[in-house]
Amino acid sequence: MSRRPISTSPTPGPQGDSERPPKRPRIDHLTPDSFRNGIFLAPMVRSGALPTRLMALKHGAALVWGPEMVDKAILHAEREIDPVTGVISYNGKTRAMFTTHPLEKPYLIYQIGSADPELAVQAAKTVMQDVSGVDLNCGCPKPFSTHAGMGAALLTNPDLLCGILEALRRELPREISVSAKIRLLSTQEETKKLVERIARTGVNAITVHCRTRNMRPRERALVERLREIVEFVQGLGLDVAIIQNGDCTGREDAKRIRDFTGADSVMIATAAESNPSCFSATPLRDVESTLSPSYVRLCKYLDNHWASTKFCVTQFKGTRSEVSKTDAHELKSRITKAKGYEDIEDIVGSWTGEEEFNEISRIVEARPPRVSADAEQEEVTEEEDIPPPCATPPDRPNPEPPTSGAPKIGLRMPMPAILTGSNMVSPTPTPGGMR
Repeated sequence: MSRRPISTSPTPGPQGDSERPPKRPRIDHLTPDSFRNGIFLAPMVRSGALPTRLMALKHGAALVWGPEMVDKAILHAEREIDPVTGVISYNGKTRAMFTTHPLEKPYLIYQIGSADPELAVQAAKTVMQDVSGVDLNCGCPKPFSTHAGMGAALLTNPDLLCGILEALRRELPREISVSAKIRLLSTQEETKKLVERIARTGVNAITVHCRTRNMRPRERALVERLREIVEFVQGLGLDVAIIQNGDCTGREDAKRIRDFTGADSVMIATAAESNPSCFSATPLRDVESTLSPSYVRLCKYLDNHWASTKFCVTQFKGTRSEVSKTDAHELKSRITKAKGYEDIEDIVGSWTGEEEFNEISRIVEARPPRVSADAEQEEVTEEEDIPPPCATPPDRPNPEPPTSGAPKIGLRMPMPAILTGSNMVSPTPTPGGMR
């Protein structure tokens, strides 16, 4: 009787290794897809401090932007690492100008304020060992940014704006992403023309704050203008993500905005300043008791400057169900009057900020590692090339003797979850992304 052909699967080599080339390694740096299907923490001066970014990551932010740093300032900073906490500080003459931690590096975008391509590149290279991407601020309308031709002033100087982005993309390693954050121009045609020029510089993403330069936060964002811009970029055939910014209040609102605008992702500023847990499907309520104490403990552990901590905590506000308005006001008053962490020890409780940091570490490190699109396709191709296991058809008995190694129907044991990587009972959701 004829026998079935022997499986052509690769046989192990002398060391027990397969002849198939190893799969491409998973990556830690950002890819174009990292800017899609997510909710991000916006760059915010003062409010975007390291503790706020860590809290945002804990509660589901996919990426976090640091506060804008002027190019010249960071060039003269001294980099220092705390041997206990691991905090990396870029110190000026009197205090740290920028702090970060290796925990946030895979998700951290460093925003530069610049009006000079050479200085922008120097500033980016100064910090690139501690960040995953660099973003050019082209939207801040405040005088401290625009007076030197930076921020929103770049919107009226597209040659310089694009020259800076081209220099960053040309001079930085490919694993460091480059992006830009802009505002709407007065007309759609002007905005689309600028967006196209930016997209052709090789950036990974463009964040569009849906307000013009002269609009203020109290004015409603012009979100309805974004869909046309998104469709225009898609029509260019360029792999550039468009991120919406302006008036998003949280995860559910981000879904609505993405459906309405077609944007790849959504960035949150004001709502995150009030409550960094807004990235969660269940944001914290009664932030005076659920967020502020743990935030202060974390700040103390990370040696965050007290003035920065005080400012951030006094911005917190949200829905209250158990904390009264009087109690909330009293807490804020205590913090405002405090001159240091020791003045509010009775508020923050007995356990240390190290425990809070360790909890954040466990949550962030549990996120699945990134895989490049090429690696994912390679894995799929390899799986398709593997012939199915030989098995006797169910309509006839197994003719082989037990010593042949042929599998018998009904006797194969299911693969354990630890080998398959799946958990059909309670699948693990993907943190930080919206699907």
